This record gives sequence, C-alpha cells and structure tokens, in this order.
Amino acid sequence: MSKTRRMNRIFAADGRSVSLALDGFGFSEKTAGVDVAARKVPAMVEHGLDNVLVTYGQARNFAEHFAGVGLTLRVDTTTAVYDGSVPDTMPAFDVTDALKLGADGVVIMNFPGAHNERATNEFAAKLTRQSADWNVPFMCEALPYGYPVTTPESADPEKIATAARFSEELGADIIKTRFSGTDRDRLIVDNCTVPVLALGGPKSDHETYFEFVQHVMACGAKGVAVGRNITQDPKPLAMVSALGALVHEDASAAQAMTIYNEISD
Repeated sequence: MSKTRRMNRIFAADGRSVSLALDGFGFSEKTAGVDVAARKVPAMVEHGLDNVLVTYGQARNFAEHFAGVGLTLRVDTTTAVYDGSVPDTMPAFDVTDALKLGADGVVIMNFPGAHNERATNEFAAKLTRQSADWNVPFMCEALPYGYPVTTPESADPEKIATAARFSEELGADIIKTRFSGTDRDRLIVDNCTVPVLALGGPKSDHETYFEFVQHVMACGAKGVAVGRNITQDPKPLAMVSALGALVHEDASAAQAMTIYNEISD
C-alpha cells in the first residue's frame, strides 16, 4: 500500500483531519472517558471523525470499533506513568508492529531542547527509515523543551515553529504540536511544508475551545488532534460534529456552538 493511500485514511479528501487522541493510557493516569469514547468511535465517524491515535493495547482490544476510521499507533510511552509531566519517553513499538495491527500511521513525541532530545531524535530517525521502507506515515508530536508548557519559551510560537520544522527535517510526514492562541501561531504552519495538526489542549468551556479551533484553522493548521475535549465531554458526538464543521467547513465558533447545542448524544 502506498504512503499516499494511508495518508488518505488519516486525512479526509480535503486534506484536513479531525483526530481523536485516545492514547492517554500510554503516558498519563488521567484517562477518564477514554474507553467510553473508544466504543463510540463508529458513531463518531458518522459525525465527521477521520482518525484515532491509539496505544498498542487499544488497537488490539478495540479493533472492531476502529475498523472504519484512520488509525495511528503511538509507538512510544512514558517512563513514569504517575508523573503528569512525562519526564521521559522510551521506544515501545515500531512500524512493523503498526502494520501487524493494520494501523495507517505511527506517532511519537519529540522534545527539541529537552534533556532527552538526543534519544527522541534517534527514535524519530529510526521511524523515518522504517516508514520509508513500509510506506507508513510518520506523525511527530513536536514539543519544545518537553511535554508540558512550563516556561514562556515552551509556548513561544517561534520556538514551536523551530521544533516543528526540526521534527519535519527528521522525516516526519505530519506534525502535531501546540499552538499558543496568538496571531504569531502562523509562524508554526508557515515554517513547515507538511500538514500540521494542533494539539487539543487542556479541557475548557465550549465557546473558548471552538474559538481556539477556529483560530488554528485560520492560521493554516490542517486539523486538530483532540483528547479530553472529546472524551470528557458530556456529548462527544456533538463535539465531533462541531469540530468537523470547524475543520472541514470553515465554520465559525458561533456556528460550531449552534451545531453542538442542536445534537443530543
């Protein structure tokens, strides 16, 4: 199978993607709602979901729920699951494991500027070589200085833009990264030549979140990879519908809010 064909499973025909991040079990104990959301994926697809990011265990144990959606396998994991800062990560699986599970792509975190930058760079390079051999898209979650936003620099669009392009130069086909919510976020997308997905970010109220998604799409992002704002929402199907309108139809935050209110799960 060609890499283009697999990319077209992760992204819709318009080159954009609403991705659901279900992979929190690989690096966090804050996983409320994840299993419930996983079982609702077939219904979410009907509401506009394009892709899911999952752990190895989920890809194996929820396979029937993921049959009709793009599937990106997380192949790294934290080394300290009870530490919410994700102080370090390690390789756990690779492209061959993803192929055995029928995944369309792989994803890891990369930490430019962090103490473990060398290790994450080396794993990224390994995955690039494998993804070229097997035509599997490689998504790199480029996070300057580490997993959380702890300093002004780690949320600075210029630093994020550098991290994103650095990860692209290591061979990533897709960049997933944080956005600051300011107009300078355009730097992040402009500095890349591959699709950029915006990290879902912390749980927030609907109006604030829809405004954020409208913002990242206006800045040139090709979609979003959302976790808690879907999995912990009381109406996940309505949330996916609203996000689908924002990502695929260039809806406004107000229009997304109307869609959300009109749908009952």
